[in-house]
Amino acid sequence: MKILIINGVNMNMLGVREPDKYGTMTLKDLEKSLYSYSFELGVDIETFQSNHEGEIVEKIQSAYGNVDGIVINPAAYTHTSVAIRDAIAAVNIPAVEIHMTNIHSREDFRHNSLIAPVCIAQISGFGAQSYKLGLKGLVEFLKDKNNK
Repeated sequence: MKILIINGVNMNMLGVREPDKYGTMTLKDLEKSLYSYSFELGVDIETFQSNHEGEIVEKIQSAYGNVDGIVINPAAYTHTSVAIRDAIAAVNIPAVEIHMTNIHSREDFRHNSLIAPVCIAQISGFGAQSYKLGLKGLVEFLKDKNNK
């Protein structure tokens, strides 16, 4: 089983960006932790980060036929990107939207996700653990789906 983990705009600034909200863990640290966790789950992962909406869309499109699931933190694109939403819908790969902070307890404009309606689930508010929860949930969903 192969899972693609996508990080959107500004996620490359983890550890520097608003440490009171996101902590001091860098994106590289987060990816190392996820690779270790993926071994525990018995799955292969690939990580990707871009600040460019079109690159994220192209990565999602290239996942078609190549991965079993997607964990995506679209970051600020959550609230603005019809293109990312449409790419996820087009490839029809089970996806989980995750956020480190609880987007529903932040500014009003962050409460609406354009991405969530095309995902099987949304997890937010657990910091870096949101990734592990999303990955674990997606793996279990795919196992259940494959056993039916």
